[in-house]
Amino acid sequence: MSEVVRLTLVSHAMTDATAAGRFPTDEPLNPLGHRQADATVELGVIDAAYCGPEKRVRQTAELLGLSAVVEPLLADLDFGSWRGGVLGGVLPADLAVWLTDPTRAPHGGESVVDLVNRVHRWMGSLASTRGRLVAVTHPAVIRAAILVALDAPAKSFWRIDIAPLSRTVMHFRGQAWTLRSTD
Repeated sequence: MSEVVRLTLVSHAMTDATAAGRFPTDEPLNPLGHRQADATVELGVIDAAYCGPEKRVRQTAELLGLSAVVEPLLADLDFGSWRGGVLGGVLPADLAVWLTDPTRAPHGGESVVDLVNRVHRWMGSLASTRGRLVAVTHPAVIRAAILVALDAPAKSFWRIDIAPLSRTVMHFRGQAWTLRSTD
């Protein structure tokens, strides 16, 4: 039997931006997010833990009892000039381009394709690792990881819903990632 990497991706807990439907900044968890992270996720034995650089993911990792290494490749999708704004404040034509063409970033941030490529590089760096890994990160990063595991097109990105503090488990064995479960 070959050795396996088991990667559990955990989405950060609730923030005010998440609750209000705003494009995030580097905001902390809100009180609900603190309660969620204090009470929910059972992760079992872990060999290594990672998290993105933003406050909300670092706080979630701490509340889950993880000593996580900050990994810049796990940073949230860069929302550029939309950062901190509400969805309704975006020009409908710009929003339509962003939601339908994964190669475009009309807001001056990062395209979905760029994010998927960044996450693919990070997942590739784990191929020589063994054991149980946990990464606390963002819904966008988890969507990208699912696309990588399934070798799915970037246009499928917005069809994946990732809830706060949900877990997505993947395995790497041999040469490929497999999606094991989501909850």
